[in-house]
Amino acid sequence: MYIPSYDDVVAAHARIAPYIHRTPVLTSSYFNELTGADLFFKCENFQKAGAFKVRGASNAVFGLSDEMAAKGVATHSSGNHALSLSYAAGRRGIPCHVVMPRTAPEAKKDAVRGYGGIITECEPSTSSREAVFAEVQAATGAEFVHPYNDPRVIAGQGTCSKELMEQVEGLDAVIAPIGGGGMISGTCLTLSNIAPGVQIYAAEPEQADDAYRSFKAGHIIADDAPVTIADGLKVPLKELTWHFVSNHVTDILTASEDEIVEAMKLTWKRMKIVIEASCAVPLATILKNPEVFAGKRVGVIITGGNVDLDTLPWIKS
Repeated sequence: MYIPSYDDVVAAHARIAPYIHRTPVLTSSYFNELTGADLFFKCENFQKAGAFKVRGASNAVFGLSDEMAAKGVATHSSGNHALSLSYAAGRRGIPCHVVMPRTAPEAKKDAVRGYGGIITECEPSTSSREAVFAEVQAATGAEFVHPYNDPRVIAGQGTCSKELMEQVEGLDAVIAPIGGGGMISGTCLTLSNIAPGVQIYAAEPEQADDAYRSFKAGHIIADDAPVTIADGLKVPLKELTWHFVSNHVTDILTASEDEIVEAMKLTWKRMKIVIEASCAVPLATILKNPEVFAGKRVGVIITGGNVDLDTLPWIKS
């Protein structure tokens, strides 16, 4: 297992620079007053393809040799990695094969197709996803780019917190959502090297809290098909991401479905920005645990904004 270094993050940042945005950091006096902390929102909802995952996907795609790239790339994903890999593959002019749960948001499926990705659907479970993917990869011979358990992807995701530390001075803590752990691993990789005094928190839905239980147990606990509105956080930790989580994360905090929806709604209302449910989880946990963050300067990674506008959670059907 190759564990990426901070040199890999620096190389990734140079490699992907033509294909990503250096996203802005926003603040909110309303949320500062509500939490007692100074919050700095790193807005990856404004990123190319609408999510941070374009960083890792672009690093993987543009790091391939011409010979490897010729057969294209393939992955399985509930949405944001799928559309990000499709975006990156399209920029390089190579095929992208994606296995997606049939229940994935239509907005994300549409985006994948819009970027030229070829979708094969599976059932909404980790076991089905991996079985169907094995068939697709065998048929195409495409290079597998795992959504998170891939050193190229983690190095790419590490560029987000690298930018954040360049944009905001004196942070005491950084918090990001956790599903499979790609973003949090990249955050750990970067901060442990350039800002080892900064605490790293991960935020997770109560209804998909396998990372929280893994963290407390000291080994990976994997759920096959959790049900949560935070559709990007349903997948379990893997060996490489567990390495970073177990060695560098300060704590994992959880939020209920109602708390996630309320944080998402408040962000739309107060900050006037579109965020998806998965990336409302960090704010939800800060609002739930203000004593943990009070008086601190906290970076909050807003991971994406790919929302199905026809199924907003606060609109009654």
